[in-house]
Amino acid sequence: MSNLYLIGYRGCGKTTVARLLDELLRWTAIDADEHLEQAAGKTIREIFAAEGEAGFRDRESDTVRELSQRTDLIVSWGGGVILREANRAALRAAGKIVWLKARPETLLQRIEQDPTTGERRPNLTAAGGIDEVRHLLTIREPLYTATADTIVEVDDISPPKIAAVIADWFQSQEGDRS
Repeated sequence: MSNLYLIGYRGCGKTTVARLLDELLRWTAIDADEHLEQAAGKTIREIFAAEGEAGFRDRESDTVRELSQRTDLIVSWGGGVILREANRAALRAAGKIVWLKARPETLLQRIEQDPTTGERRPNLTAAGGIDEVRHLLTIREPLYTATADTIVEVDDISPPKIAAVIADWFQSQEGDRS
């Protein structure tokens, strides 16, 4: 296992925690959505508008294939990366996976406080808001559970503490690899 992957719903803190883990583990942190946007030359919202969700998911799968070939990365993946079995398999084969789990109310509060979310990311259902978060979690939680090597509940823990817990866990896993 040569990478550390963070999965979870939008707003759970994956990018923030990945950057903190970068400092602790001395690996390279990559936000997969930012990487995808740079490669595409447009935002996720623009990709959805031009290519639909299927086009975005194809680009996301390309990003999974690309980044899973590299080593010593801490990757914060988009919340829907686990929707395709091929992505889940590629992630499992190339790294250890941590699900940052949070309550729907926590996620919505964080999403609403992030000034870039509205500009860069579309709603994924017509409902939006808490109804969207709850609906998508109903679909995604079984996939997060099946994909993750460990789960860290992040509702009431600061990002530095989350990063420390993950770093300790990851280093113990790496020690088991002989």
